Amino acid sequence: MKSLLIALAGLFLGLSTSTLAAGTWVATPYAPAKVVFEFYLDHPQKIGSALYWVRSLMTPLLDAPYNYSPEDLSLVVVIHGNEIVTVVKKNEATYQDAVDRMRYYAGLGVKFKVCGQAAADFGYKVEDFQDFIEVVPNAITELAHCQQQGYALIVPKVMEKTIDIESIR
Repeated sequence: MKSLLIALAGLFLGLSTSTLAAGTWVATPYAPAKVVFEFYLDHPQKIGSALYWVRSLMTPLLDAPYNYSPEDLSLVVVIHGNEIVTVVKKNEATYQDAVDRMRYYAGLGVKFKVCGQAAADFGYKVEDFQDFIEVVPNAITELAHCQQQGYALIVPKVMEKTIDIESIR
């Protein structure tokens, strides 16, 4: 009798796992985004990864089923960490890939703003920055202002990748 119960339990468990439903794709009814990204990075090279957050927000909204145009989106990036050096004209060759990506996004309507206080701390003047950069008085004040205007705040978390996907998949 005990072995019959164990066999039935095994059969039940075997059948129940094979009949479990798969995940479901849901097309959330997204509205055009109104987002401010706060970039405050500890290393300039991390700006590339932080920019993927901008792309990750834009791409699904520009693609089907949403098909918004870039003009429908209102995106702002506020820069006030060590990544500030990436948007200084004299460093363009060093950070060419990031500058090209930011210039592309700026062409799509993304606004890039640099904290004036951080710029002063680094010894930069307004004329030192790329032409797509707006220098604002203060990053924290700008972030608060954007949120008061209804922007959602996204703070990219850029981590050092120490494990490859294949080893943990």
